Amino acid sequence: MSVIAGIAVAAAGLVLMFGAVWLWQLRTANAGMIDPVWAAGLGAIAVFAGVAGNGAGLNRSLVAMGGGVWGMRLALHLWCRNAAGPEDARYQRFRDEWGVAAPRNFFWFFQLQAVVALLLAIAFFVPAWSAQSASAASAAGAVLVWVIAVAGEALADRQLARFVARPSNHGQVCREGMWRYSRHPNYFFECVHWFAYTVLSIRLPFGWLTLAPPLLMAWLLMKVSGIPLLEAHLARTRAGYDDYLRSTSALVPWPPRRK
Repeated sequence: MSVIAGIAVAAAGLVLMFGAVWLWQLRTANAGMIDPVWAAGLGAIAVFAGVAGNGAGLNRSLVAMGGGVWGMRLALHLWCRNAAGPEDARYQRFRDEWGVAAPRNFFWFFQLQAVVALLLAIAFFVPAWSAQSASAASAAGAVLVWVIAVAGEALADRQLARFVARPSNHGQVCREGMWRYSRHPNYFFECVHWFAYTVLSIRLPFGWLTLAPPLLMAWLLMKVSGIPLLEAHLARTRAGYDDYLRSTSALVPWPPRRK
């Protein structure tokens, strides 16, 4: 399959997938389910690229395994978090602000997620359709970055889940583990994950394109839908969050500032 055909198949699959989630949220009034489906969709594209790509076998294997496992872990985590609880505060805010236009606006918002996912999938398409195999050093470096990123994100998610599960911590700010050094360590490792495919593709034709996904992810988290919306909610609902904002790095883990 050519790379153009592969992109077209992936785009069609994402549009249909997010359209189905939109119909689902009409019934459940829980738009937060877009999050696990988004992760699962990207993981599925990675596996698809590894299978349908006509590039070197090493490249396709690393893309399929790396993106597939990452997507499965994140999707399961988000599913367990979002399916059992109320709608995420970010989406509740959209629903309240949009009023009667919420169904229509959520449809286009979900389709925008399909566009973002397709742009991130550049990280999979470039190596999976490259006839030139990644060097042993690039492959080893990519695996190392991937392991650090996925393990770090999983650990941050587990530390936060353990903190939130304790009733005595209700309404409090998590400063345990990596959350002492970053307000969003899970987001930090999410950005690092996308750099794994940049390392894999660094010496491949068009490998420079794989810089776009991690930079896009960092921009989205820092400036658009991640940190700004989440922290606006947390500042209203968590005692001491203003002090946490002043003393703790937003993304990159760093020793907290002294008062």
